[in-house]
Amino acid sequence: MESTQTIKKEQILVRITGQDRPGLTASVMSILAKYNAQILDIGQADIHSTLSLGILIRMDEMHSGQVMKELLFKATELGVNIGFAPIADDEYEKWVGQQGKNRYILTIIGRSLSAVQIEAVTKVIAAHGLNIDSILRLTGRMSIKNPERNVRACIEFSLRGTPQDRPAMQAELMRLSATMEIDFSFQRDDMFRRMRRLICFDMDSTLIQTECIDELAMRAGVGDQVKAITERAMRGEIDFKESFTQRVALLKGLDVSVMQDIADHLPITEGADRLMSVLKRCGYKIAILSGGFTFFGEYLQRRYGIDYVYANELEIDEDGKLTGRYVGEVVDGHRKAELLKLIAQVEKVNLAQTIAVGDGANDLPMISEAGLGIAFHAKPRVVANAKQSINTIGLDGVLYFLGFKDSYLGEQGKL
Repeated sequence: MESTQTIKKEQILVRITGQDRPGLTASVMSILAKYNAQILDIGQADIHSTLSLGILIRMDEMHSGQVMKELLFKATELGVNIGFAPIADDEYEKWVGQQGKNRYILTIIGRSLSAVQIEAVTKVIAAHGLNIDSILRLTGRMSIKNPERNVRACIEFSLRGTPQDRPAMQAELMRLSATMEIDFSFQRDDMFRRMRRLICFDMDSTLIQTECIDELAMRAGVGDQVKAITERAMRGEIDFKESFTQRVALLKGLDVSVMQDIADHLPITEGADRLMSVLKRCGYKIAILSGGFTFFGEYLQRRYGIDYVYANELEIDEDGKLTGRYVGEVVDGHRKAELLKLIAQVEKVNLAQTIAVGDGANDLPMISEAGLGIAFHAKPRVVANAKQSINTIGLDGVLYFLGFKDSYLGEQGKL
């Protein structure tokens, strides 16, 4: 009876570093292909045209020496460094077993990012038992000779493991955000994170850099009175419906033409044009859910092609004057959360695929309800209760929390 000999196989980790050039990976693969090597894992990163390439191969032990010899000659020819490390079967299986662990994405944003800031973030990651699998820069390269206006820096950490105490980790990240001028998003890396479909915005102090009711009040000569009530409501010190009724009553007698003048001069928030352009191109459904007024929401709807607008409607008499009353149900915090769920249902979108962005206490219910809730340049109480916040850059920072890279956006996505 003829006997057969089992061919022994082994795993080898190949590490290549040096100046990147076209065809380098192809040259390496041609050698591995000649010996029918199996690719168990591969990854490459490029920083300033310098690559770091790792390839984990499995192949016949009898050919491994020849493969390493040929790779070493090729590396010398290409002017790069190469190294080899054997990986034992048990070590490899232990690594494979980690694939079932939870995965998270931690995104950090700032006008710029320093080693001090990144050190603080990575210490939190390590303290909670998470491992960094990869680091990706989402923003374009920054020029040092021609610094651009409104520059920003964003990097994304892919993490593996389970936080020892996720609420505590979230709290630590938010404290860093408040003290180190950086913004965070910490999300479970699942299919919903990559398939967001509906985004709901507050309007006043979110899409626009003003409170429309304050603008109306100044024209009516009651600015200080209304602003004081607005600030108390946004801090959550008084009920929104009560404060809204009080403020609208003070606008009685104001001519409706004033509203058009205010709409024509609305201060659009930094990054809003870019964000809306990208969201529309990518097929997102967009809603304004506002405690402000429909007149201004519909103006923004026409400007950006927004799909839904829910806000408060002011009552106007036959002489074109505000009566000091409103029509219909007040859109308060509770109503915003209801509307988010209703629109998601109509659009057949899972709630985990929704995003909510706002700045005030009345935005907290929808921020908490959404799959991704973001406090934008928000009041302290809102930041304290939100899981994500943006305070250092414009509204287009939302794109980075969704995983967009500047390089994806092309010319239309530029500043």
